[in-house]
Amino acid sequence: MAYVDPITVVSPRNRIRSVDVLYNAGGWSVALLDSTDGEWLGIRWNGSEDYSGNPQSHGRQTWFFVPHELSAGLREQVEQLANSQEGGLLEGYREMANDQEHEAEALEWCEGLIGDAIPQEG
Repeated sequence: MAYVDPITVVSPRNRIRSVDVLYNAGGWSVALLDSTDGEWLGIRWNGSEDYSGNPQSHGRQTWFFVPHELSAGLREQVEQLANSQEGGLLEGYREMANDQEHEAEALEWCEGLIGDAIPQEG
């Protein structure tokens, strides 16, 4: 079996209402799962040409529901990975900061707002 796109994994069907993939490293993924019993982090191996992915049940791809006690630490690490990867948030900030023309426009716009915050007499 080939790679399985994690957004298509919606099992266990009796629990998962929606899947928001937070990080996809290709071989593995972490997602926020909207479940019938609240929000959970889910993790799974996505598979490859030689490997069918894990977990699965009766040949159907599933998510492993991360215990809530581990969720905060895992989510923090996933956010760091997502922000630092190529095309991530940090790279986007660097790109914006290096765009001198747009930075000048943004500064001019921000300074134009100062007058809006001054109380008007009247």
